Amino acid sequence: MHATSRLPALAIDLAVLGDVGPLWEAWLEDAARRHGADAEHLDEQLPNWRVLLERFAEDRAPVYLRPNAQASSALRRLQAEGVRLGVFTDAPTELAELAVAHLGATRRIEALESGPGALDRLLAVLGPDARIVRDLAELHS
Repeated sequence: MHATSRLPALAIDLAVLGDVGPLWEAWLEDAARRHGADAEHLDEQLPNWRVLLERFAEDRAPVYLRPNAQASSALRRLQAEGVRLGVFTDAPTELAELAVAHLGATRRIEALESGPGALDRLLAVLGPDARIVRDLAELHS
């Protein structure tokens, strides 16, 4: 029996592919203006905030998120090389899933983790040896 080698893995910060921060901030401003809700108390003040966020983000994603040709090319190359790819972000799941889809990365990645503790959960999926990527240049190295 021969030893099996584990495929290399990358845990990629969503910000490398596209910055969801401005879209999140725009939604928070909209939620505050329309519903009087603040980021600290969304669950109490606006119980359906996740649905509202998803609708808002779907309508505005093309304005805030533009696919990056360098990132797309790197993901395609890495996937072809057999590298396991995962994405993590602090952003809410609804925003993260929409962003990954809009940026064209959904079929390239194995896992997406979002919200508090996302990186730790992703490393549990990809393995502790996964390299963490927080900059576009790191996708090319």
